[in-house]
Amino acid sequence: MTILITGANGFVGSRLCSKFHKHGINIRKAARLWSAGKKDFNAIDIGNISSKTDWSYALRNTQQVIHCAARVHIMEDKSVNPISEFRRTNVAGTENLAWQAATAGVKRFVFLSSIKVNGEFTKIGCPFTADDAPSPQDPYGISKYEAELLLRKIASETGMEVVIIRPPLIYGPGVKANFESMMRCLALGFPLPLGAITNNRRSLVAIDNLIDLITICLNHRAAANQTFLVSDGNDLSTVDLLKNMGEALAQPARLLNIPPPLLSFGAKVFNKSSLYQRLCGSLQLDISKTQQVLGWTPSVSVKEGLRRTAQSFHP
Repeated sequence: MTILITGANGFVGSRLCSKFHKHGINIRKAARLWSAGKKDFNAIDIGNISSKTDWSYALRNTQQVIHCAARVHIMEDKSVNPISEFRRTNVAGTENLAWQAATAGVKRFVFLSSIKVNGEFTKIGCPFTADDAPSPQDPYGISKYEAELLLRKIASETGMEVVIIRPPLIYGPGVKANFESMMRCLALGFPLPLGAITNNRRSLVAIDNLIDLITICLNHRAAANQTFLVSDGNDLSTVDLLKNMGEALAQPARLLNIPPPLLSFGAKVFNKSSLYQRLCGSLQLDISKTQQVLGWTPSVSVKEGLRRTAQSFHP
């Protein structure tokens, strides 16, 4: 059995490749661009993914596909037409791959989507569920939702099984973007004005927990044509997260108690409202369906996930 992994040199894809290689599982790795001079007979430079990408070689003798490649969310997108750019890769590119996969005889197609399909934030105590009506708010979330719709259509018309996984923020060794920035601030002892953000709740998922779930979804009978949410199963306030990150870094978090309304006002003045929402708002996931249908439980706690992340962090 051969598994095709797209986005194989990305944050999630590279971990999947390492795990499968360790267990002697045959994989074919596709990515937009591999490092020059890197020799890997199972790696394929697929270029920019679009409706015209030829997947015929990558799909030869492949029974399963894990589609991680995507145009990822960008905080301050400078594209003239962001939704068009997201659709080119995340919608048309995914649809093209799925049709070719079904034609090539692929049995199961696992799609890494995003919790942004559900929406941007939740009320405390009212987490998103896998069966909620989707409500994507930004071009990235919209493109992921449109891709999901097309995958379900292809599954119904071809019989290829599709599994959709919607993760929240993914962290782990090598994490980048805002998560890395927060860790750097904590590691360097910078005071952060977030000490009053104690009433929100956010779900996160450690990379090892996500990889574990993806692996289960490849073969579990009950996963076929289902949508699952994933998290560590322990939602934290911003303050709790920062304190746990500081503990993992052996650098206690220095937090200033700035009232949330003042933070919100400052965010609006400096055009950082989306960043304020990410740091101070709530985004909770209910993973009970994932646990009940698949018998899956996160094996890595938040503390352990942060410890592993901190071990590889260099400010």
